Amino acid sequence: MTATPESALALPPPESSGSLLVAARPSLIRAMNEQLLLEHIRQRGPCSRAELARVSGLSKPTVSLALDNVERAGLVRIAGQRTGVPGRSARLYEIRPDAGLVLGLDIGQEYVRGAIADLSGEVRARQSLRAHATSVRGRVAELVGLADMLCEDARAPRPAITQTVIGSPGVYDPRRNAMKFTGGLRGWDRPAALAGLREAFGPALAMENDVDAAALAERALGHGREVDHFAFVHIGTGIGMGLVLGGQLMRGAHGVAGEIAFMPLSGGVPADEQEERRRGTLEASASAAGVVRAARRGGMRGPVSARRVFEAAAAGDEGAKAVVAEEARLIAQTICAVITVVDPDLIVLGGGIGRAPGFAEAVTAELEPIAPVMPSIRVSALGTDAVVDGCLAAGTELAWGRVMTVLPIAPA
Repeated sequence: MTATPESALALPPPESSGSLLVAARPSLIRAMNEQLLLEHIRQRGPCSRAELARVSGLSKPTVSLALDNVERAGLVRIAGQRTGVPGRSARLYEIRPDAGLVLGLDIGQEYVRGAIADLSGEVRARQSLRAHATSVRGRVAELVGLADMLCEDARAPRPAITQTVIGSPGVYDPRRNAMKFTGGLRGWDRPAALAGLREAFGPALAMENDVDAAALAERALGHGREVDHFAFVHIGTGIGMGLVLGGQLMRGAHGVAGEIAFMPLSGGVPADEQEERRRGTLEASASAAGVVRAARRGGMRGPVSARRVFEAAAAGDEGAKAVVAEEARLIAQTICAVITVVDPDLIVLGGGIGRAPGFAEAVTAELEPIAPVMPSIRVSALGTDAVVDGCLAAGTELAWGRVMTVLPIAPA
């Protein structure tokens, strides 16, 4: 997993050599000032030189020199002028959106999805395609093909992409230099998968767990915007959790924070041991495959899918209602375990099952008698593009770090 780099907002302390202090070079000071102003513009929106001098603590001449340099570098532009206030009208500066482009991709069992956004957050292209590949090479080719379509739609050549983030099941295993815990995405845990992605997308590639990416989207765009402590619980073809505490995504010492698929909880019709080892006990029981298996054991005939089971339950089918009730009980037990460990203010349910009509209410009814406290239970409104949107959010931070790193330093 790739952590988002923190941008340097202040001048670092001087380097020491024995009892002597060595002053920073003037060119380094100028670069740090430029980074400071760019961060203020990014956070506050269009700003005048006077405003930047006030919020940064820098002198007006220093602000003017720094703005001139970053404008020449193509990182800011004039956004207009502020009028209607006493005194002379002031030029407003904003981040140039095309100073960097972010490509976000989501690889799933049934669909590959993607989008391209600029540094202002504006989405310039978005696509979703049904996945057909069954091999590692084929999946990589599908992602590359989707990326090419997006670049064409956005009128941006692939080399113009500053940062690519791919949302994928599993977590990065540095010992094997490969993904692991990839669930139902067969073969995706082989080193060849990650090697193929790196070859295709180059060094500006970051891998993000797909459910963690959805949690990032929820923090940026959804119910988590005003909540410091929440858990995004995805229930669909797979099961996972993205955990945000103190406004920050928690990954854990080994990157497996939120891998609730491996909780030793089961119900309904048990899966075979091999599937449980590969996917985790909870995922084998409570994912879409587990719901289908329970419905078939209960007598449902014909083509069976999790959606059909939930629709039949809503229509009053007693067998389907029993399957859905068992699913709600199992998810409530899972959430109860999460509550007792991290005590979130909010649980957001996502995925095809998590967003099914009436499921959140059924989970809440099962949770209330067993939980020590009750967080708010809400259904994600971000839909099927949540992973892509989270990749764009993470990628914007990474792209911003890249842009700041290559900021030209004016000669001394």
